[in-house]
Amino acid sequence: MKRFYFVFSVFLLCSFAIPESRITVFLIGDSTMADKPLDENPERGWGQIFPQFFTNEISIQNHAVNGRSTKSFIKEGRWDTVMNRLKKGDYVLIQFGHNDSKLDDSIRSAPAHTLYKDNLIRFINDVRSKSANPILITPVMRRKFDEKGKFVDQHGDYPSVVKEVAAMMKVPLIDLHKSSEQLIVAQGVEGSRKIFLNIPQNHFKNYKGKEEDNTHFSYYGASSMASLVCESIASQQLGLAPYLKLSGFKNKYAFELPKVYEPHFKRDTISIVKFGAIADGKTLNTVAINSAIDKQAANGGGTVCIPAGSWVTGPIVLKSNINLYLEKGALVIFTSDFSQYPLVKSSFEGVDAARCMSPITAEDLVNVAITGKGILNGNGFYWRPLKKEKMNESEWKKHLEKYKGALTEDKKTWYPSQAAVKASTEKNIGKLIDGKTLKDFEEIKDFLRPNMVRIANSKNILIEGVTFENSPAWTTHILMSDQITVRGLKVKNPWYGTNTDAIDLESCKNILMEDCVFDTGDDGITIKSGRDEDGRKRGMPTENMVVRNCTVYHAHGGFVIGSEMSGGAKNLFVENCTFIGTDIGLRFKTTRGRGGIVENIYMNNINMMDIVGEAILFDMYYMAKDPVALVGEKRELPAVEILPVNDGTPQFQHFYISNVTCNGASKAVFIRGIPEMHIKDINMDNLVIQSKEGIDIQEATGIQLNNVAVFSNNTNPVVYVLNSDQVNIDHLKYAEPASLLLQAEGTRTKNILIKNSNSDKLKAKSDIGFGADSKTILIK
Repeated sequence: MKRFYFVFSVFLLCSFAIPESRITVFLIGDSTMADKPLDENPERGWGQIFPQFFTNEISIQNHAVNGRSTKSFIKEGRWDTVMNRLKKGDYVLIQFGHNDSKLDDSIRSAPAHTLYKDNLIRFINDVRSKSANPILITPVMRRKFDEKGKFVDQHGDYPSVVKEVAAMMKVPLIDLHKSSEQLIVAQGVEGSRKIFLNIPQNHFKNYKGKEEDNTHFSYYGASSMASLVCESIASQQLGLAPYLKLSGFKNKYAFELPKVYEPHFKRDTISIVKFGAIADGKTLNTVAINSAIDKQAANGGGTVCIPAGSWVTGPIVLKSNINLYLEKGALVIFTSDFSQYPLVKSSFEGVDAARCMSPITAEDLVNVAITGKGILNGNGFYWRPLKKEKMNESEWKKHLEKYKGALTEDKKTWYPSQAAVKASTEKNIGKLIDGKTLKDFEEIKDFLRPNMVRIANSKNILIEGVTFENSPAWTTHILMSDQITVRGLKVKNPWYGTNTDAIDLESCKNILMEDCVFDTGDDGITIKSGRDEDGRKRGMPTENMVVRNCTVYHAHGGFVIGSEMSGGAKNLFVENCTFIGTDIGLRFKTTRGRGGIVENIYMNNINMMDIVGEAILFDMYYMAKDPVALVGEKRELPAVEILPVNDGTPQFQHFYISNVTCNGASKAVFIRGIPEMHIKDINMDNLVIQSKEGIDIQEATGIQLNNVAVFSNNTNPVVYVLNSDQVNIDHLKYAEPASLLLQAEGTRTKNILIKNSNSDKLKAKSDIGFGADSKTILIK
């Protein structure tokens, strides 16, 4: 019995043994680091955001407090609290200076070269006495520019003293003073305001407001500063570096993803009803709605509310500092009366052109939003051309009866008027060149249909919760704009809706798109940057974008870059998205003449189903046609010729695609470059694709596929390579028994390696011909 109790006691001790304690990181400092109340309060300290960028393998305690200096932090016993909790292996990040420099404040004053320096040394010695690890951080910058726009450093000798102590005591140093200055200067006099709390009164319930606060941070600013600290930890490979959280994207930390500023608005709401708007589904409310917007803008901004009901209107023109809010049950119907949409200078497919005024326009604005749970209907059936082959006979007759209009000579395409038919034959897109003005296009006005929502040259944009439907052309076109948040947007257009891209982001930067649902007649999420020479002259890539948790149903492509990408695209991150029934899943398209460099594109966790064409497509022979040929339609392959490289030669390079599934596609992967400019450095990991055809690689260099499973109906071959080199495929799975693993052709095909793939049930491993270098093609 005694033996039993002894064994049982040992079992209990083992079962309930105290787990090994995690490393704790202590943050000590002032208000720029401290935690802040979350409810209706815009202020954040960078230490408040800091834990988001680390794994849960460590614990982070933020002991920073508003208004503290090294002197007051010690005197109030706050340092004693940290020391009582500190243990071996822990870290202490130390950032003071803002309040130490207040020499007329006897409670906080700590002169740089005496008491401040002594206190830093004390912190270091005390931390080391516990076998813990101190890290010094120089004071973060305040924002100040002189009248000439030159940055002004307000920290005196305090940063240099921190550096001196770090060198003397051999302590790791994070120079936030330097890196924060670089960030502020890079964003400029006006752009850097969003880093700080330059927020007027009555924007937040629990924040009084201050027109000029260039010390304390917004969420955006705090996130940016926390990222600078993490960047220094990573670049110096400090002891905390192994605990930095990885993003879902290859070789990227969470802190490295783009930061996006979200606008806020004055807490003041007016209803369009007060300006005479009538919700009867008939009365034209253009004047009432725009009057409400103008009035609210004149009062310093706020929310313009469209209540539940059916509201007919002409074009709505937004203003700075306005949130257009649609209540649940609000239906805004844009009138089908074309006379309400005057010709304006706009753009079409990347070039300046005359177009009918958009139903919603926002140009040259700062802080603008469209939010709520309502619906905006663009009445696109009246505008869009319609091909007879996309409808059955009954639908076609009903369309002609309801929308009248005119037919092309072959009676196969409908347009809203005979003038529009004529313009279509001339392919006149209203381009404003050779001295042409808007008046020159009045006769073909009906052909120049507008994009439904046009936002251009604007900053701090929010679209949230609303539904856009039945657009005349592109649904949501955001052009040359910065700091864009699109959250919970729904777009619904008929599957045959011509040019009804759900959203087009053209030459934009710093974008967050999340939780959106699109079902449309053209591309879904679309990245552009101008067309041909016009786009190259503009020279504005679309860059720094995060897309997550979005669903695309019918569309030509789920996530698309191009074809108008002449200004380039870079640093785009797409994760946790679902594409169901799109023509193509991931679609990257361009053609000769576009130019532009598309690079540093990251995709992770993409799930697809019932893809009509390719699951993943890179194509430099874009033909400006529907991606999937209609029944009976014949398309010839592009002529293969090598042309000189020039400004119009496009480039695709540095793509990282991981964790993709596709249940049903015509082809798994299709990569097709051009002879003079291969598609380069494409990396795909962890793919499982069920398709009719396998992998097709043409005119490409540096293609790396790891752990890829392609279960294709046609296995003759599983992989086709034409005029490509440096193609490495590791751990390829395929439907068994397969007829042929690799078919390699072309005089420029070389350095192909397929390894760690089960070849026991293959009828043939390879078929190498038409000049391919068999000596450098290996299967093992």
